[in-house]
Amino acid sequence: MKAGIRDSGLGIRKGAPAPTVRFCPDKSRIPNPHSQRAQRASGFTLLEVLASLVLLALLLVGVYSGIRTATHSVRSGTATIERVDQVRSAQQFLRRELAQSLAQPIGETDHGEPVHFEGSAREMRYVAPLPGYLGKRGPQLQRLQLVDDGDGGWRLELSLALLPPDGQPPQALGDPQVLLDHIIDGHFDYRGVDLEGKAVPWSQTWADGRLLPQLVRITLDVQGNVAWPALEVPLRGEPMRGRSPLPRMGLRGENVR
Repeated sequence: MKAGIRDSGLGIRKGAPAPTVRFCPDKSRIPNPHSQRAQRASGFTLLEVLASLVLLALLLVGVYSGIRTATHSVRSGTATIERVDQVRSAQQFLRRELAQSLAQPIGETDHGEPVHFEGSAREMRYVAPLPGYLGKRGPQLQRLQLVDDGDGGWRLELSLALLPPDGQPPQALGDPQVLLDHIIDGHFDYRGVDLEGKAVPWSQTWADGRLLPQLVRITLDVQGNVAWPALEVPLRGEPMRGRSPLPRMGLRGENVR
């Protein structure tokens, strides 16, 4: 029997220690420190998240600043264009109306003589026809004046009135129209000749309303980046007088005979 066990090939010999059987657990359940380190490396730390938020905030601030600057530029450009149009429209209207002024009586002096024009530093009254369909009612009494706007500035207003043929007082047509607002300061100047034919230099008061001035100058200092170009308008000469000794002024101020 012992010989059979010895020859069975099991390799067990009498007196030899029994083989030790070792249990190998599932390696997948054993935590691997290398795999945990890899998982931590694939995420973001709190410092990295905060840094990303700061960069994103800076980017949004830059975008907002750019949009705000572009919006401000568009608004400023639009306001400038509107201001330029307002100044140009006012100048064109005044140049046309003053150039067409008529020697039509608008009042009388203390001696009963007809007055055709009244002018001071901030107000003038004259008769002229309105353009287009507005002139269907004939020439109208126009009152151009600088009015205090209540905010430390001035505005240029135009009032219209009908002159009844029977000599009655003028009839106002609606409310005054604002030609230009936001004016810092301004005044009117006049130049012409007197009844004796002598030249009258520039003055902010037209003393003799029996005659029309030959030149009217409107000087305004407006707010904003838009300037008021110099406006000098020649008026129609006195119809009952001959050639005036006052030389006419060219566009650049040179004398034209």
